[in-house]
Amino acid sequence: MHTPALALRRTALVAVYGTLKRGLRNHHWLDGAEFVGSDILTTVTLYDIGPYPGAKAEPSRGVEVEVFRVGVSCLKGLDRLEDYRVRRPKSGDYDRTVHDTAFGPAWLYLYNRDVTGCPVIRQGGWPIVA
Repeated sequence: MHTPALALRRTALVAVYGTLKRGLRNHHWLDGAEFVGSDILTTVTLYDIGPYPGAKAEPSRGVEVEVFRVGVSCLKGLDRLEDYRVRRPKSGDYDRTVHDTAFGPAWLYLYNRDVTGCPVIRQGGWPIVA
């Protein structure tokens, strides 16, 4: 079992790729978190779900993420927002897994639901800017 306190021993960083990014509607969930920097990950592919994206652990040409240093209460809040279930991670909307970033290992929320028919983002970021 991974409690948030134990999780933070593994990494206190979170990489975000969607509505949690600076200037977007859910960024307030990261109030008090320290922005560490931006990075490009080739270990995930984004899918445009509509009002938000979902990441899958699939190779890409590089998707943009923002990395933040967070505390236990912030991580718990993000888990609630993303419907991550500690005891049954595959049963919620998102699972939380560790990915390497330029700043060290960081938690990243992977989308558990089906993405058939959703637009694929294999390079760049979300939202897609035309």
